[in-house]
Amino acid sequence: MIVTRFAPSPNGHLHLGHAYSSIVAHDLARAEGGRFLMRIEDIDGERSKPELADEFRRDLEWLGLEWEEVPAQSTRIDTYREAANRLAEMELLYPCQCSRAQIAEQAAKQGPEGPIYPGTCKCIEIDKDAPVAWRLDVERAAERIGALEWEDEVAGSQKADPSVFGDVILVRKALPASYHLAATLDDAADGITLVTRGADLFQATHIHRLLQALLGLPVPRWHHHPLLLDETGKKLAKRRGSASLADLRNAGEDGPLLAKQLRSHILPTGISFEKA
Repeated sequence: MIVTRFAPSPNGHLHLGHAYSSIVAHDLARAEGGRFLMRIEDIDGERSKPELADEFRRDLEWLGLEWEEVPAQSTRIDTYREAANRLAEMELLYPCQCSRAQIAEQAAKQGPEGPIYPGTCKCIEIDKDAPVAWRLDVERAAERIGALEWEDEVAGSQKADPSVFGDVILVRKALPASYHLAATLDDAADGITLVTRGADLFQATHIHRLLQALLGLPVPRWHHHPLLLDETGKKLAKRRGSASLADLRNAGEDGPLLAKQLRSHILPTGISFEKA
């Protein structure tokens, strides 16, 4: 049975891009008699606002979607800690105290998430009393596992290349897990068979595929859909104040009609889909 999910973070209001993403996941599951889940990804510290989760539920209901809700990430912290300990026992994690500014200054290459970490803390003795993040030694992990592939319904078969990220953080200094570790573990725990998300997360799948192999997790298929862009050609984003679904809903807009328009790629003025 196909199982998809929509996994919003309650650190800002949902916008049209989220609406499209939830509709894609919902419709792909419903087309094959499968299950569509919602998971609240609420481990972003003070940025996570519990009241927004209720708003998300109202937004999806307004769009005419039906879903099953699974436990939020804040209930799963022990599983993230256990996975990190397993990776540490494999000698695949190392502590890092570098700031973003230090990394930007030291990095020689750029990756999908910005400057690629140059491995500074691999070679120095760190301050044991200061907060640390834990990074995955990607080269060592890839050597341990060997060649990997993954399947995307839009782009086809892919060879996993986790080196494009460098040594990613899996456990953050003040938070229990990074997106890479938490989402990978959660999708396995929730029985997700088709991971649907925006094309901006396509590259992240290289790391997620490696983590699945290291931790013995089931391997789903992926479906990376196009992004919605604003009038400047940038992807819709909470931090740039893109119009929220809550504003549209409270203004009396017709949610099912909006969902129908998004399915037909009929977009509001100034909004467009990215070009392939």
